Amino acid sequence: MDGLDERKVKILEAVIRTYLETGEPVGSRTISKYTDLNLSSATIRNEMSDLEELGYIISPHTSAGRIPSDKGYRFYVDHLLESKEKEISDLKDFVIEHTGKMDHVLKQMAKMLAKTTNYATMISSPQYRGNKVKFIQLSLLDEHQLLAVVVMETNVVKNKIIPLELPLDNETLFKLNVLFNSTLNGLSVPEINLGTISKMKEQAGAYSDIVGVVLDAVAESISQEELEIYTSGATNIFKYPELSDSRKASELIYTLEEKQQLAELVSESLSSEDETGIQVYIGNESPIQTMKDCSVVTATYELSEGVKGTIGIIGPKRMDYERVMGSLKELKIQLDGIFKKTST
Repeated sequence: MDGLDERKVKILEAVIRTYLETGEPVGSRTISKYTDLNLSSATIRNEMSDLEELGYIISPHTSAGRIPSDKGYRFYVDHLLESKEKEISDLKDFVIEHTGKMDHVLKQMAKMLAKTTNYATMISSPQYRGNKVKFIQLSLLDEHQLLAVVVMETNVVKNKIIPLELPLDNETLFKLNVLFNSTLNGLSVPEINLGTISKMKEQAGAYSDIVGVVLDAVAESISQEELEIYTSGATNIFKYPELSDSRKASELIYTLEEKQQLAELVSESLSSEDETGIQVYIGNESPIQTMKDCSVVTATYELSEGVKGTIGIIGPKRMDYERVMGSLKELKIQLDGIFKKTST
């Protein structure tokens, strides 16, 4: 690994992580407190000298501490995050391996649920919720353009080219990289509040516009995740006089077939779930306009931590709520048995 043994890798990782958190040059005594190497400050100083000689860290003339070099950051991106990437990769492999099976099972379960309840049903494919920022890298393309690379925990990567109105030197670019990574690393979009954005823009000074563009790229990377929704039993609504009016029925069937609005229901359901994982929307409580004359009951199933999907039943307001909730709970258990156990 470019002349680095395990000890040097751990010390380099500690220097980078500490610098990202504090923005201050890192000394050997600080590293000795935060690593599990049980090494003396003198030994760590020697290792840091080697790392400096190899070009992974540099020593600012104003301080005895060290900060990461571009080469050090590159190593951090390419190697030190491999363990987390493998964890995400294993999860992706599981989902890919079972995609055919999953699609088939979800479709069949939507049909079975529609048949047993006599209502319309929907099931969404599992989505990774709470996707967080893993790393942000800003690089100059030329004197007029900046490339922002946003990497999320699910390994979704978003590239954004940012036009520069002001010249940007290497020192300022370095400081912006530190600002983004020390502030946003490990945060999801909902956790990036107005206070955080305002503080970042203030610290970015004349380059505050870059903050807004990079945050847009973070939000766009979340939206890249594909969502499949399987529906069944749309014609069951004709069994209920209060829903069988030709206009109401056609609008409701269109919503179930077109599915775009159902994505809003999935999002609402996943963000509003209580400890039971079941939500009930009655009439105007529904986030979908065409379902204002219906009741919608949704349940959240979870394949593994953070990987969730939604099951929904759409029917008249006089639906048999007890039976519907029982069916949803049973289906949650079945999905858990089919997929979650397979992943272990």
